[in-house]
Amino acid sequence: MIAKLKTIFREIAPDSGFCSLRVVREQSELLCVRRKVAEPLKTGDDCGAMFTVISEGGYGYAATSDLSRAGLERALAQAQHWAEVSRGRLVFEPLGFEHPSGSYASRVEIPWVELSLKEKYARLHEQVARLKTDDRIVHWEGRLWYTDVSSWYLTNQGGEVEQRQFCLAPDLKVVAYADGETQRRSLGAPVRQGGLEILAEVGFDSDAPRLAEQALELLCAPNCPTGSTDLVLDGNQMVLQIHESIGHPLEVDRILGDERNYAGTSFVTPEMFGSYQYGSELLNISFDPQRPGELASYSFDDDGSPASKQFIIEKGTLVRGLGGHISQRRSGLPGVANSRACSWNRPPIDRMANLNLELGDSSFDALIADVESGVYMETNCSWSIDDSRNKFQFGCEYGRLIENGKLAGVVKNSNYRGISASFWRNLKRVGDASTQIVAGTPFCGKGEPNQCVRVGHATPACLFTGVEVFGGE
Repeated sequence: MIAKLKTIFREIAPDSGFCSLRVVREQSELLCVRRKVAEPLKTGDDCGAMFTVISEGGYGYAATSDLSRAGLERALAQAQHWAEVSRGRLVFEPLGFEHPSGSYASRVEIPWVELSLKEKYARLHEQVARLKTDDRIVHWEGRLWYTDVSSWYLTNQGGEVEQRQFCLAPDLKVVAYADGETQRRSLGAPVRQGGLEILAEVGFDSDAPRLAEQALELLCAPNCPTGSTDLVLDGNQMVLQIHESIGHPLEVDRILGDERNYAGTSFVTPEMFGSYQYGSELLNISFDPQRPGELASYSFDDDGSPASKQFIIEKGTLVRGLGGHISQRRSGLPGVANSRACSWNRPPIDRMANLNLELGDSSFDALIADVESGVYMETNCSWSIDDSRNKFQFGCEYGRLIENGKLAGVVKNSNYRGISASFWRNLKRVGDASTQIVAGTPFCGKGEPNQCVRVGHATPACLFTGVEVFGGE
C-alpha cells in the first residue's frame, strides 16, 4: 500500500511551497476477562491520510480515508483551497517546515503475535483467577490492550519518514466490599511500547495476590488523617502529578489561549520562561521522546521535526515550553518536537510525549526514613485540577502512615491537595532508579475536535513537605 501511495504523492504534489502527506494505520486488539468470563475480542483497523499545504503565506490541511488516486487528489485540492482562504489571516507565518528522512520502531522482545488468541486468553484467565481470594471480593478483572501504529510522512522536497509503534496496556483490577464499605486496587497505568515481555516487567504475572490482599486490608483500615504533613508519593502516582501539574500547563498553545474555551488556560505566562522557579532545585523535568520502551517514543513528530531530549525544567527553573514548530513561531519561545495528532484525521497540536522526572539518589527506604510523621500514597483513583492547571486535588487507592522513619498502618481514602508552585517547591527528596516507574496514559484528551493521544512518564518516588492530606470523612 505505502509504495503505491508514495508514487501517487510524488506525481500529484505541487512543486512550489510546502506539501506533506501523513498516512496512519492503527490496528488494535482488546481482550478482557471479568469474573471468570471472557468478553468477546474487540478489534480495530483504521487507516487514512492527511495533506498539509503551505503556499504564499496560507496554511491548509485536509484528510481522507479514500486512498485511491482520486481520493487523494480531492483531499489535496481541499487542503490547497484552505491554504488559499487562510492567506493573510493567520496568527503566525508558516515557514521553515522540515523535509526529514529517517525511521523509528519500538523495541520488541516477544512479539504480540507469538501467542495465539487462545493462549492470551488463558494467560488472562490465570491472573484474573488469582484475584478472587475471598468472598468479600465482589469484582475482579484483567485486560490486555494491544495497538500497532504505522505512520509514513512524505514531503514534496523528498522528505520521507516511516515510524512504527507497538504498545501494550495490561491491567488487573479488584474490588472488595463489606459492611457498606467498597475499596479497590489495580495495577495502575503500566502501559508501554514493546511486546509481551512487558507483562513480566510490570507485575502482571505476579501482583494479583498483592492487589487482592491490599483491597481487603483497606476495608478495615481507618481513614487517612487530615492535616499538613510530609508526603511520599510512589512513582505510579507521580505519573499523574507530573502529567497534570507540569505537562498540561506547559503546553505552549494552551499558554497562548488555544484551549481557553474547552479545557482552560494555564497559570504559566510567556514571561516566566528562563526565570520562574517552578520547584525546588531537585526538580529536573525532561522531554525525551527517544527513550526506549516508553509509551510516546518516536524519532520525528507529526510535523516532521526531529525529536531529541530537552530539559523543560532544570534545577527547578522553567527553561522550555512544550511547543512544536508552529507554537515556537507564534510565541518566540524555545520548544520541542511535540506536534502530534491522534490519528490521520486530526491536525498536529502541542502535546506531551515522554515527560520524565530525572532520577535522584534516594532509595525508597531512605525516603521513608527521612519522615518523622507523614503519609505514603500510591496508585491514583481520582483527580481534579482547576482550569489554569494550578490548584489540584488527587486521591489514591492505597496509603500507609509513616511513623518515626518507618511504614506503619494502612489508611484508606488517601487524598492530598495543593497549588503547583508551592507543591513542587516543597520537593525534598527524589528517588533513585530502584523507585522508578515507567508508565503513561493512552487517553490524554485535548483539542476541538477532541484528540486522545498516548503520553509516557518515567518517574521515581518523591518526598514532599508541608502537603495538605485528608481522608474520606
